[in-house]
Amino acid sequence: MSKNASTRILIVDDDPASVQLMGAALMPQYQCEFALSGARALERLNREAPPALILLDVMMPEMDGYTLCRRLQVDPRLKDIPVIQVTASQDPDFEIAALEAGAADFIPKPINPPVLRLRVGLQIQLREREQALRDSEARFARLAHFDALTGLPNRRLLADRLHQAMAQTQRRRQQLAVVYLDLDGFKAVNDRHGHAVGDQLLMTLAEQMKQVLREGDTLARLGGDEFVAVLVDLDNSDTSVPLLNRLLAAAAAPVSLGDLVVQVSASLGVTFYPQPGVMDADQLLRQADQAMYQSKRTGKNHYHVFNVEQEHRIDLEHERLERIRGALVAGEFVLYYQPKVNLRSGAVIGVEALIRWQHPERGLLLPRAFLPVIEGDPLATELGEWVIDSALTQMGLWREHGLDLPVSVNIGSCQLQQADFVARLRALLAAHPGVKPASLALEIREISAMQDLAHVSQIIADCLELGVGCALGDFGLGDSSLTYLKRLGVTALKIDPGFVGDMLSNSDDLAMVERILDLARTFHRQVIAEGVETPEQAERLLQLDCALVQGYGIAHPMPAQELPGWLADWRPSSAFADSASRAVPS
Repeated sequence: MSKNASTRILIVDDDPASVQLMGAALMPQYQCEFALSGARALERLNREAPPALILLDVMMPEMDGYTLCRRLQVDPRLKDIPVIQVTASQDPDFEIAALEAGAADFIPKPINPPVLRLRVGLQIQLREREQALRDSEARFARLAHFDALTGLPNRRLLADRLHQAMAQTQRRRQQLAVVYLDLDGFKAVNDRHGHAVGDQLLMTLAEQMKQVLREGDTLARLGGDEFVAVLVDLDNSDTSVPLLNRLLAAAAAPVSLGDLVVQVSASLGVTFYPQPGVMDADQLLRQADQAMYQSKRTGKNHYHVFNVEQEHRIDLEHERLERIRGALVAGEFVLYYQPKVNLRSGAVIGVEALIRWQHPERGLLLPRAFLPVIEGDPLATELGEWVIDSALTQMGLWREHGLDLPVSVNIGSCQLQQADFVARLRALLAAHPGVKPASLALEIREISAMQDLAHVSQIIADCLELGVGCALGDFGLGDSSLTYLKRLGVTALKIDPGFVGDMLSNSDDLAMVERILDLARTFHRQVIAEGVETPEQAERLLQLDCALVQGYGIAHPMPAQELPGWLADWRPSSAFADSASRAVPS
């Protein structure tokens, strides 16, 4: 039997001879059902599962095909069914009228059976591919928002739920608690019994802790043995005490894992919202985190509530912010450059500019030492603009010495969404007339923090009009999905190094890499894999037909003055060359 035999097609035509002809042309490849009027078709559609496709005659009494097609378009349950309109009319406007009514295609009478089969097959194939894309997006969203081990919300989804809970708390004039939970003794279990036992313990404890919370509360896993609970609908802080005690008891309950019984405990840090003054979600998490460490210092297996003493630590962060501002003025920041290469040809296709802080006392500092401090502050935009200007300056110097190398720079959500971002970018390009705009690319980070996608899409379009390329960086962290690819006109994607680094040992990470590459091919986007460190990773990427890479296996980021020498000496290592020769795209 044909693989399409279970695919249902509804034929709607008041002429039994036409119905018989179309049915004979399509059976037994498809399961054909019939309705001899528009009214009967609606009755059937309302009581049965929707068919895969509708063949709809235009000229019918009482309700013609155009009317029925328009009614289908306003029914949420039926609007996605592809409709092929059929008519013997010689009206030259038939095709326009059919498409305006919502038809996916049209066929003239008399019916040509081979043409009918071909057009029906094409529409059903298209629908199946669209459904496969929707299914892929759903799986993609699941991986991006939930922890693979425990099934709990991850950090990204936690941030979203915490923002919603804070808004709800304000509306209802109630309180919420943010609880930062770290397991006591988990490392010892992991070291003694192995990671498999540790993972089973985490899964069991996650389920036990989730069970003691109420509907509406959230339990998320940040990673390792760290969790966060958001407790909502609290009349006051005392209302949280029974819930906190239940969390402690759930974490400390003995767990049977086969013949093994293990037991740990938990240290909880708690803070409440609302508080005097302006407070955001990140501050609440920092407060709860600080309180958790205080809990560990004072004996473990209990909870500690954030107080003013911890708030002084936040004041210290403001001091750090001012120190970073001073470093920018003093010229302490520098750019390092990491090459990107084509594994198949060995060609260097460009470099990524990466900021470093040449601290006078602490030496060379990586971005994680200072960028989180300025996140959300106007200083982040100032520093981002300095990066673009410095990269353009360096590109001009290289160009004077005969080196024309594309450079990409990282752009955060705050900087990109500035009202004058495009104007300022245009001014920076004008200040460096020796640099071609096409040699500059923007790697956009934190896309999920950008609420107005239409605005962001327009900014990207304006950048592309300037000649500047745009890529989605860290793709696969939940910052990007099918929606972003469809709405944002970026030219390239960069696979997050976390997925590349673990894809050989973690099937979820490999699946994520494969899905990203499938999406990129579907939307005709270039893909660059970050974090390539070993020949084995390179070979697997090549097997997946991903040849553009960067990572420590190619080169570490280096000062600008070292790059020309590296380029002169660059040859793919024998191991990487062997990987390229062995790999065959799958």
